[in-house]
Amino acid sequence: MANVTVRNLPDEVHRALRVRAAHHGRSTEAEIRDILENAVRPPQRVRLGSLLASIAREAGGLSEAEAERLNQLRDKTPAEPLRFE
Repeated sequence: MANVTVRNLPDEVHRALRVRAAHHGRSTEAEIRDILENAVRPPQRVRLGSLLASIAREAGGLSEAEAERLNQLRDKTPAEPLRFE
């Protein structure tokens, strides 16, 4: 496993980390590991379609009924493979 050293950490930040760690019942080092892991590895992968749908809903896009109607109209036949002849 790798080791990381953080230099010039302000005293207030270190104090806040110790308080947060105590609140969660673990060491400061374990708390820092948890913070770093959550920052770089979100618990659930975001899917592009879901993200776009949520953006459209927030922007006042399609209602659920309209989206379902479009989904019913969508051509669901498989695409033909490319031919380079």
